[in-house]
Amino acid sequence: MRIKVNGKLEEVEDNMRLLDLLKEKNIRIEAVVVELNGKILEKAELKDVVLKEGDEIEFLYYMGGGTEL
Repeated sequence: MRIKVNGKLEEVEDNMRLLDLLKEKNIRIEAVVVELNGKILEKAELKDVVLKEGDEIEFLYYMGGGTEL
């Protein structure tokens, strides 16, 4: 099945769980916010999401930084 991940088309197995996709990509759920089809998901929701053909996923990462004063 085809989904879009961070703007790129990818083939994944049918009925793949979002949590399995995160594991496959070595993404720690503590370090990322997941947007599915334009909606930000709560961490508790991740385990229940089964991906569907055409889903669009964005992984938004926390970044440290700033400027010195």
